[in-house]
Amino acid sequence: MSAATANMSVKLETDYKTRLEAIALRHDSTPHALAKTVLKRFIESEDLREQLRQDALAGRKEYLDTGLHVTLKEATDWMDSWFTDNEQEAPACHK
Repeated sequence: MSAATANMSVKLETDYKTRLEAIALRHDSTPHALAKTVLKRFIESEDLREQLRQDALAGRKEYLDTGLHVTLKEATDWMDSWFTDNEQEAPACHK
């Protein structure tokens, strides 16, 4: 079952329309299909960006509420151990 669709009109400057048509030809596509793909990717990217922003705000709030953290050195030392023979466990949070 396919998702419901809705029509949308986009007015582009002539130069952009011409460039979009040229790109679509290079990709063996249509301007419509290319624009639809680009819009979907942009929307997904923006949704992810917003989720990351919300996660960062929640992390900051948790830090302000609890004071728990790891230092930059602790985090860097841990990440530097990745993919080595002496990979370390993640550092424990502390005040």
